[in-house]
Amino acid sequence: MIKIFVMQTCPDCTAVKAQAEGDSRFQLIDIGEHVRNLKQFLAIRDTHPAFNAIRGKGSIGIPCFVMEDGSVHFSAEDAGIAFTDATTTSPENDIHDGATCSLDGTGC
Repeated sequence: MIKIFVMQTCPDCTAVKAQAEGDSRFQLIDIGEHVRNLKQFLAIRDTHPAFNAIRGKGSIGIPCFVMEDGSVHFSAEDAGIAFTDATTTSPENDIHDGATCSLDGTGC
């Protein structure tokens, strides 16, 4: 099962959540829903080398896709989520390859 770390208030996560909800291949984990979820995400973010560039840019790193083999990706397409035209053309669902929320607000 692919773990997808998201947050309800992250606009980059909106389309990902809409596409993954109800799909048994994915486990959606909202890091803002419970501190347990945030700690799980931070444990990965603080140690996985995939986050080196993300942290260096001041980005948070969500949505984040943790594959079954432990690899980490930031592209929905890498996790097998294909977006329909309606999803990708809506401004609130604008997903860019590797887009992540930034601490300075530039990524969201």
